[in-house]
Amino acid sequence: MIVGVGSKNIVGSFKEVMKEQGWKGLWAGNGINLLRIVPTQAIELCTFESTKRFLTSVQNHWEKNGCPQVQIVGWTLDLPVSWISPVAISGAVAGVAGTLSCYPLEVLKDRFTVHPGVYHSISHALSKISQEEGPGALYAGLAPTIIGMIPYSTSYYFVYESTKRAYCRSCNKKSLDRVEALLIGAFGGLTSSALSFPLEVARKRLMVGMLEGRRPTNMINIIRTIIEEEGLKGLYRGWSASCLKVMPASGLSWMFYEAWKDFLLIEGSHI
Repeated sequence: MIVGVGSKNIVGSFKEVMKEQGWKGLWAGNGINLLRIVPTQAIELCTFESTKRFLTSVQNHWEKNGCPQVQIVGWTLDLPVSWISPVAISGAVAGVAGTLSCYPLEVLKDRFTVHPGVYHSISHALSKISQEEGPGALYAGLAPTIIGMIPYSTSYYFVYESTKRAYCRSCNKKSLDRVEALLIGAFGGLTSSALSFPLEVARKRLMVGMLEGRRPTNMINIIRTIIEEEGLKGLYRGWSASCLKVMPASGLSWMFYEAWKDFLLIEGSHI
C-alpha cells in the first residue's frame, strides 16, 4: 500500500498477499525484522535515557551558573538555554543512533519483503548483495532514512515524555501504571506516525525504486510526484494499516520498558 501499488485498503491488501504468497506472505521479512528491532530498540532507549540525563544536567548547570556566552567583535551575547528540550534532542539522537547501528538489517528486511523468494536466508542475502552490488549496498538509502527518522523519533519521545509528565502531574502520581504506559505509548506512536508518515511513504518508494533498478532523484521529487498524481491523501496511503502496527507496538514497548525500569530500580535499591 505505501509503495503505491496494489490495493488501496487493508482488506484488499490482505487478500492480494494471501492469493499471491499464501499465509506465509503475511510474515515476509518478519524474521529479519525481529533480529533488527531488538538491538535497535535497546540502543535507542539506552541512548535516549543517557543523553536526556546528560543534557538535563548541563541545562541545570547553565541555568544555575549562567548561560553560555559568545563574543563577536567585542559584543558579548548570552545564549539562552531554557527553550532547549533535552527530551526532543535526545529523541532525535536516539533515533539516529539506532538507525545507524542496525541499518543493514533494515535493508535486508526491505529486500525480503519486496522480493520474497530471491534470498534463501540472511547469510545468502548478505553474500549475494556483497558480491553483486558491493558492501555499500547494505547502506543504500541511508540518507533518506535518517531524514525521515529524525522527525519521527523526536516527536515519538517528546510526545510520550510530555504526555506522561502532564498526566502524572495532573493525577499527583510519580509514575504510570502498566495500562497508562500502554495507552500513552500508543498515543505517542500515533502522533509521531501522523507527523512523519509522508516522509516514510517517500522513503519506501525511493527504496523500492532502487531495488527495481530505477533511480528516483530524491525525496522531494517523489513527494511532488505523489501530490500531482494522487493528491495530498497519497502521502498518507497505508497510514491506517501502519497505525495498526505502530500503536500496539509503541504501547507495548513503553509498557515493558517502564515495567523493567521500575523493577531494576527497586532491585537496585536493595543492593
